[in-house]
Amino acid sequence: MTITYLKQGKSTGERAEDDAKVRATVESILADIEARGDAAVRELSEKFDGYAPASFRLSEDEIAALISEVSQSDLDDIRFAQDQVRAFAEAQRASMTDIEIETQPGVILGHRTIPVQSVGCYVPAGKFPMVASAHMSVLTAAVAGVPRIVACTPPFKGKPNPAVIAAMHLGGAHEIHVIGGVQAIGAMAIGTETIEPVHMLVGPGNAFVAEAKRQLFGRVGIDLFAGPTETMVIADDTVDGEMCATDLLGQAEHGYNSPAVLVTNSETLARSTLAEIDRILKILPTADTAAVSWRDYGEVILCAGHDEMLAVANDIASEHVQVMTDRDDWYLQNMTSYGALFLGPRTNVANGDKVIGTNHTLPTKKAGRYTGGLWVGKFLKTHSYQRILTDEAAARIGAYGSRLCMLEGFVGHAEQCNLRVRRYGGVNVPYGEGARLPEAAE
Repeated sequence: MTITYLKQGKSTGERAEDDAKVRATVESILADIEARGDAAVRELSEKFDGYAPASFRLSEDEIAALISEVSQSDLDDIRFAQDQVRAFAEAQRASMTDIEIETQPGVILGHRTIPVQSVGCYVPAGKFPMVASAHMSVLTAAVAGVPRIVACTPPFKGKPNPAVIAAMHLGGAHEIHVIGGVQAIGAMAIGTETIEPVHMLVGPGNAFVAEAKRQLFGRVGIDLFAGPTETMVIADDTVDGEMCATDLLGQAEHGYNSPAVLVTNSETLARSTLAEIDRILKILPTADTAAVSWRDYGEVILCAGHDEMLAVANDIASEHVQVMTDRDDWYLQNMTSYGALFLGPRTNVANGDKVIGTNHTLPTKKAGRYTGGLWVGKFLKTHSYQRILTDEAAARIGAYGSRLCMLEGFVGHAEQCNLRVRRYGGVNVPYGEGARLPEAAE
C-alpha cells in the first residue's frame, strides 16, 4: 500500500497504556459496588458528580415536575425524533418472525423470538445531556417488548436534566435513576439493596463506561462495546475541505479521546481540510474538547485510489463513516467493517445521532468487524424447540442419534436415543450399542 499519513494521533502503545489505567480503575470501582452496594454507589456519585439525593430513583411526581420544565417545542422535537426511531425499529421487529417447519415426517423444529426480560439503559449526560441516547436504548427496548426497562443517567450541572428525563419517560422506561458512570453500570448489573440487577446492559458512554460493560459481560449481556465516539470521512475531490472539517470536528467534540480520521485520494482536499480545521477550532464553542481530541486522535490518510481507501477504511472499522465520493454506492456494496454509513454530502452523522431514525449506539474499537450497532434485535433472543409427533419418527431419528452418539463415545447420550428406539420402534437395542432399525423403517 502507498498510504501517507499527513497527520497521526497517539501511537498504539500510548493508547494501550491509557486503556490499562482505565481497566484498573473500573475493576476497583466494580469490586467496591459488589462489596458495599448502595453505600458505594452513593459515595461514588458524591465523589464524581457531587450528587447524593435521598433517593437516586425518581418518583412519578419528580418525573412529571422535570418534564414540565421542558418547553413544548422541545417536547415536540423529542416526540418527532422518537417517532422516527420507533418507525424504523418497528419495521425491523416485523422482519423477525417465529418459524416452525416439518423437516421429516413427524419431526417438527421451530424457534421463538423472546424479549430479554430486563435491560439497563445508560444515557450519558455528564458533559452533554444525550437526549437522543434515550430514544436509541429505552425506546428500542420498548419496541422489542422488554418488560422491565431501567434507565440511568448522571446529573447535569447538579440536577437531573429535564429533557433527558422526558425522553426516557416518553420512550417507555419503567425505572429512572439519576446515577452516572461506572457506578450506574455496576449498580444495574450487580444490583444493590435498592436496584434489582438487570439481564442486559446497553447504551454508549466514555472509556470508563465501556470498560465497565466489558468487565461485566458474561455476568450480564451487553449490546456491544460502545466507547468514545469515532468518526471517519471518506472523501475525494467532489467535496471541499470545509465540509470534511465540519464533519470531523462535529464528532471530535464528544470527548477528549474521540478519533476523527480523513481518508482521501486528494492531497489538495487533505491540506484544505487541515487548514479548515485550524480555522473552525478558533470559533467553535466546544473547541476546548474538540481540539484536544483532534490533536491526540485525529488522522489524515492520503491514499493512491479508491481501492486503497476502501482497504484502509475496512481495517480501521470506524464507528461512523461519512462517505462523500463520486462512487458512494460502491462503498455501500464493498464496506464490510464499520458501525454505520452516511452516504453523500446531504447526509451527516449528526442526523443519525439525533433524529433520522437509525440507531446511534454503534460499535467502536474495531468491533464493527464482528457486530453491527444496537437495534431492536439486540433485545430479542431466538430460542429453538423440537417436537416429534409419531412413533415412527421417534424410532427413526433415535436410531441415527444412537449411532452418532456411540461414534463419539457418549454411551449415556446413546441410551437416551436407544430408549426411544426400544419403546417406540419395538427394537431391542443392547446397552452400549448403537441402534439399527430394519432397513424399511429407516
